[in-house]
Amino acid sequence: MKFVIRKLKPQDKEQIIPDGGGLYIRVRSVTEGGAISFRFRYLLQGKQIWMTLKAKTLAEARKERDDYKKVAKKGVDPVTEQKLLVERARAAQLAEQAELARQQALTSVSGLFERWVMTDLQQRKDLAEVQRMFAKDVLPIIGTVNAQDIRKSHVTDVIDRIKQRGSVHTSRNLLKLLRQMFKFAVDRDIIEFDPTASLSVSKVTTKNTERDRVLSQDEIKLLNEQLPAAGLMHSTQAAIWIMLSTLCRVGELSKAQWKHIDFDAKTFFIPVENSKNDKAHTVYLSDFALNQFRFLHSFRQSEIWLFPNTKDTDHVCEKSITKQIDGRQNSTVYSNRSKANQALVLPGGKWTPHDLRRTGATMMGNLGIHGDVIEKCLNHTQENKLKRVYQHQELKAEQADAWRILGERLTLLTGDNKNVIPIKRAS
Repeated sequence: MKFVIRKLKPQDKEQIIPDGGGLYIRVRSVTEGGAISFRFRYLLQGKQIWMTLKAKTLAEARKERDDYKKVAKKGVDPVTEQKLLVERARAAQLAEQAELARQQALTSVSGLFERWVMTDLQQRKDLAEVQRMFAKDVLPIIGTVNAQDIRKSHVTDVIDRIKQRGSVHTSRNLLKLLRQMFKFAVDRDIIEFDPTASLSVSKVTTKNTERDRVLSQDEIKLLNEQLPAAGLMHSTQAAIWIMLSTLCRVGELSKAQWKHIDFDAKTFFIPVENSKNDKAHTVYLSDFALNQFRFLHSFRQSEIWLFPNTKDTDHVCEKSITKQIDGRQNSTVYSNRSKANQALVLPGGKWTPHDLRRTGATMMGNLGIHGDVIEKCLNHTQENKLKRVYQHQELKAEQADAWRILGERLTLLTGDNKNVIPIKRAS
């Protein structure tokens, strides 16, 4: 028969050539193109039925015929079985495509982090710092692991590595960030469960001890004596006194622009984008604070920024001032940051820029300023919901008076008491 097929030629009419066992070779006419196909004829419940086979060769057609004959003997319609085969093949193809899509959806931790950044973190003020932390401590360790394969052991490995180098504060903040990222992934069905859900921040990283360091008045006097020989930049020296006298945060000061300082109105404006709690804030400058801004202005290196970076393309890194202060308080180990590594060591122990803010607020309280006014000066968000909703008084005059009283006390403590009005305790 193989020989016959080779010899078959299309004719004017269609040819149906039997091969036996219900198999027929169909040769289309010349006008229909002369194509060759295979057909199978069978009986089912007394009815004669024809079906076209999918085979391309005679050998394939004979095998397909034999398979369908077995199906027909079981009382199953071969045509129906052929349709089912098509559906099964399609279902298998769809399953394969679904599995491929699932595999492609497997997101590495690096990919998850990138998606989290693009979706949720674009408005975060500390975005650059978050990216730096992940690039340093997370992605090199678990960045290539599929996010859905991450377990507690992966997370604790990252955290333990940070703790081993003594950076407990960083380990705590990073665990909080990892928890936020994996919750983001759970909410979007990228992963099924959060591997950090059962990890206690306090147990894994050690408890976050709230600082209560406040510089005494004697320490402020001593600080005033130490600063000239500490080897700090003029701008950093001014920053120390500004933070103490205005209660502003180091980040808010680091990002300040000259347009935010009004020397005539004696104000320092902190816009929403610079404020930690997204609340714009106006500081009414005491003469003490105003003099520090004037001192800073006399050494200005930028027309825009109070504290520019080296290229004057942006503000200085928010950690710059903190690092300079920290580098002058290394009382046991020599610091490569400064030869004067003990220049700012004070009797009460190590102090930070945030401690200056706390010290200024404490001094206000000791000088009789009402707590609500101090909270306004600190630009704190009111924790009491009823007060937050119903009390919107700004207490501007009271704030200005509070800063004035603080400034006068600082003037006395630093020895520059020319033309200082005697302090009046607030009622």
